[in-house]
Amino acid sequence: MARPTALRSLTLDQLTLEDEASFRHVGLYRDLKARLVKDRYAVRLLPKEAPRWDHALLLNLAFWDARGAGDVLADEVLAADVVCHMGWHHLAAKALADGDQPLSAEALLLGEAIASAFDLYLMGRLLGHSPDSTFLETQVPAMADVAEGAGVGADDFEVLMEAVREDPDGAFEDLRRLLYDVLTDLLHARSADDALQILIKRDGERFACLLHHYELANWLLHARAAPVNGSAAKAIEVDQQLRQQKVSLDWLTRQWIDG
Repeated sequence: MARPTALRSLTLDQLTLEDEASFRHVGLYRDLKARLVKDRYAVRLLPKEAPRWDHALLLNLAFWDARGAGDVLADEVLAADVVCHMGWHHLAAKALADGDQPLSAEALLLGEAIASAFDLYLMGRLLGHSPDSTFLETQVPAMADVAEGAGVGADDFEVLMEAVREDPDGAFEDLRRLLYDVLTDLLHARSADDALQILIKRDGERFACLLHHYELANWLLHARAAPVNGSAAKAIEVDQQLRQQKVSLDWLTRQWIDG
């Protein structure tokens, strides 16, 4: 008998959420999860007979689609922090889309900047509250390694994390803005020399040491293949709105989660 090869589709309430107890005090986690359940957001699973994480990783990196054809899992267990990542991508696609057209480069990059910067917000909320969180156990050392590669020692990294703990909202917006600015600048760079100058120019920003923690090259490849359409203007407008807010996550909550 031939082995099944088709991806399976499941909604969030059909999955086992790992490390969820660590997020019990984070209201935005509950809000994002509830929105995904309400919208019947679906993930895709590999066949039960072939639950290979390396296949899932490749499919997520190469065949991810902001309109809901992404998030391939190897099994029915999902890390709780990934729920937030999915949630922000889902909401960005709904808010920025130009009809049925694929998202523009600007819209893709804004959605990714929001979803990725939210990881730093979560770290700030969990530090001191959920020290045994699997999310912290994996992400803090990974970020520390990247920061060390950028010349930030252990003591300075600890100071940086303490600042994130004290002001997770501000950390989110600073990193979101940095990611969006760097990526949109790199998108229009004409050469490696131009791109290098863009990276060097940002070295003085407080989260510049974390830039290479993210899949910047993969984001850029997706963005370069994106069409030009009305979602670009929407993304630019949202980016400007966020820069004007005292707490940008409050604006996103009102406009995207509650709206």
